[in-house]
Parts: sequence; C-alpha cells; structure tokens
Amino acid sequence: MSLFRPSGPKIYPNPLRTVIPGLSKDEVDKLDYKPDAFPGVRDVETPYGTIRVYEWGPMTGQKVLFIHGITTSCQTLGPTAHALVNEKGCRVMLFDLFGRGFSDGVGDLPHDTRLYTSQILLALASSPLAWSGAENAFRVVGYSMGGGVAVHFAVTFPHLVSKLILLAPAGLIRSETFGAGKRWAFTSGLVPKSLLSLLTKRTLQKPIAASTNKRAGSTAKTDMVDASLVEAADPLPGDGMVPLNVQVVRYVRWMLEHHDGFVPAFNSCIRDAPLINQEEAYAKLAVRPKGSTTLILGEQDSMVHPDAYEVDALPLIGGKEHVHWITVPGGHDFPMTHAKETLEALDVDGVW
Repeated sequence: MSLFRPSGPKIYPNPLRTVIPGLSKDEVDKLDYKPDAFPGVRDVETPYGTIRVYEWGPMTGQKVLFIHGITTSCQTLGPTAHALVNEKGCRVMLFDLFGRGFSDGVGDLPHDTRLYTSQILLALASSPLAWSGAENAFRVVGYSMGGGVAVHFAVTFPHLVSKLILLAPAGLIRSETFGAGKRWAFTSGLVPKSLLSLLTKRTLQKPIAASTNKRAGSTAKTDMVDASLVEAADPLPGDGMVPLNVQVVRYVRWMLEHHDGFVPAFNSCIRDAPLINQEEAYAKLAVRPKGSTTLILGEQDSMVHPDAYEVDALPLIGGKEHVHWITVPGGHDFPMTHAKETLEALDVDGVW
C-alpha cells in the first residue's frame, strides 16, 4: 500500500522556519513581503501545518475575511484591507493559503476546496473574537482562485457570510483559455511531479515582458501556468507597473527558491482547485439573498473576461437583478493596479 502514498513530506516548513532565521535584519528589511507586513500577526499551529494570519481593525467593526489567489501571498489584498480599516472602520482578517507566503505547505492532500475551507475555519477559530454564529456573520472578499474558494465557502456556510465580494473570481474560466498540452500534463497524472515542478518554475521565473507580450494584442490560447501568472502581473500595453505589482512578482520568484511548499501547492491547485467547471457551486449563489453577492471584474482581464463571465456566470447566479455586477479598469491584477476604483466599486449603493 505504501506505493500509493504521496512521496513527498506531509508538511513543507515555511520560510519563517527555514530561511528567515538565517537572514540579517537588513536582508529581512529588503524582502518584498516581510514577516511584519500587516498588523495583528499570528502564526496558528494546526494539524496541516502553521498558518500565517493577520487580523486588525476596531474590535467592534464589521468583520471582513480576505482570500487571495493561486500564485501570490495575501499581500495582493493589502491595499483594500487597509482602506476598509481606515475608511470604514472594519475588522479585517488576511491569511496566507497553504504553500504561500509564511504558511506551511501541505504535501499529502489535494489543494482543493475541502482543504482551503478547512484552512479558513482554522484561521477564524484562531481569532480572539467570535467570527461565527447568527450574530457574527461577516463579509468575504475572494480574489482570483480565492474567489472560487469563497464561492464554495459561502454556499456551504450561508449563515456565516452576510456579503460575498468576488474580485475576478475563478471557477468558470473557460477551459479553452488554457492550452491543451499543459492542461493534460498537469491533470492527467501521467507526468512525473519532478518534471511538472521544473515546468512551473521555468514559467514563473520568466521575465515579465515575455509573459505580457505574449498576451498583448493576441487572441492566442494561453497555457494554464501562464494564465495563472497574470494574477501576479497583467499590465496593460503602455501601462507602467505600480510598486506593489513589482513587489508581488519579485516575491513569487523568491517563493520559488525559498518556499519548498509553493510549487507543490501551485501544481495541485492547477489540478484540484476551483478554477474551472464550478457551475454547480455558482448556481447556488442564486439562492443567496438579493444584493448580497457582488462580482467585480477587470475590463481588460485576460483570464476572467467580463464578456465570457456575463454569458457563463451571470445567468447562473440570478442575473443583474439579483447580484451586483461591476466592471473596473485594469486587468486581472486590478485590486493592485486600480485599488481606488476597486474601493469605489465597494461604495456602489447596496454592495457593502
């Protein structure tokens, strides 16, 4: 039976336990995602490994949980989280998904909605405040793959989620968006994990220009790994990258070298996470209270395209009379490049 068990470790220690202790203070200060990136930091020990959680804001403020995407740490949602605390007096919680940032990697389980739902519950349970119960329903903001995870969480625990905000959510990305060759390589189970890891590292280490030039002005299909990379960098032709984009891209490459759980988590997500074919879960959003679900999409998003989602997602979730449907300038990384417009979308009547 041992032949059928995962060959890797159950838990991949995060950089706080492997790399950071050997760095000088100056080296730590130069990291693009620092251990003290946000207030209210805690490391939560769980049976799956350690989870890095941040929670701050007024203790009596409206609670908001953020769920980030496949490629990055929770730093991508920092601008929105800080603004909600400073401008709306919210209590926010961010955490790094397993295998990203300063959370350990999980090596013996698929990175699917079951694992990430469990992680969410563990993060919530670690809070000194109550995040569950009829009197403690909270808002959930899910970005990219985190949006797909948020959909599943909201339909599984509808009494916990008062408002669901989906930023460029995965789940209904059209399969033809992805090249057939690499999709087969990642999902067939026939390609050795070592080769898949090399493929992932090679793609995620490519220069930004090579990735974006491939997309700019082209209707050619994008392979699965390239499509996931736009979460870290999807600038529009002629646009300069804002500092957070630069930091995120550099940190992705840093994780490739210094977080042993990152590539296994990424590869498992390509196979198992809610990126495509999530019609059943999305359809359950139609039974949520009217106006309690919002989708915010980037007008030039190369992966979660507004036109495609208007055809594939909008009818499933009840139409524009049931949900808030908002487009903002920018590509797939609009929460970073267009944080102001993202916050303005949250101020649309009824969204928040």
